[in-house]
This record gives sequence, C-alpha cells and structure tokens, in this order.
Amino acid sequence: MSAGERSGTEPIGIDELLVRVRAGFVRVGPQEAAAAAADGALLVDIRYAELRERDGLIPGALVVERNELEWRLDPWGSHRVPQAVSHDLRIVVVCNEGYASSLAAASLRQLGLDRATDLIGGFQAWRAAGLPVEV
Repeated sequence: MSAGERSGTEPIGIDELLVRVRAGFVRVGPQEAAAAAADGALLVDIRYAELRERDGLIPGALVVERNELEWRLDPWGSHRVPQAVSHDLRIVVVCNEGYASSLAAASLRQLGLDRATDLIGGFQAWRAAGLPVEV
C-alpha cells in the first residue's frame, strides 16, 4: 500500500493524511525549488486567482488551477500542457503555504510522475526568502 492510502475503514484527519503523503517524497525549500527550476524543473503554481493577483507570481512558473492539475500534467492526457512531455519530468508544486501542494504532488505521483514534489511553505516561503516575484 502506498503512502496516503487507507488500510481500513477508520477515518483519519487531514493532519495524519499530510504526514502519510509527505512520507512518500522529499519536499523542497525555496532555494532548492529555485535551483530545481534553473535545472529544468517545472514550477507549477496551483494557487487560486485571487491569491495570484494579490501576491504576485513566481517568474516562469506554470499556473494551473488545482482542479485541472492532473489533466494538464499527465503526459498521456488529452488535455495536457505542452510542458507535460514525460513521466520523468521534475515538478515542484506551489500552493500558498505548502499544504494543498503536498496533496497535489501525491496525486501527480499516483499518475506516475514520480519526481513530483512540493515547496515547503509554498509561495509565502518563496517570497519570504527574497526570491523573485512578479507583481
């Protein structure tokens, strides 16, 4: 059974779910995410429009609404973005604070995108680290 799957009928809370899915991959900090992007990784911003408009964008990040993420990044999908060329693609998912992105990265990994991870602390950590932001 992979991380995030339930082995019984007992419900779990979101905090436990996050622990389980995060155990399945290595998350990255802002500097590591920037270095990964410089090396060709795809930064994917899943924040909703209001947050992007309020706080800005990471230059070069691909914006994909969370509800479209799997369809846009599945290399075998009929609705994929041009960047979704391979299951070997390195992907760093960015949400606002690093919670939803963990669940999103776990979902991408279920599609075979085994190099998907997320940014610890999300966009807010990126900005707090003084990394570039487009307003």
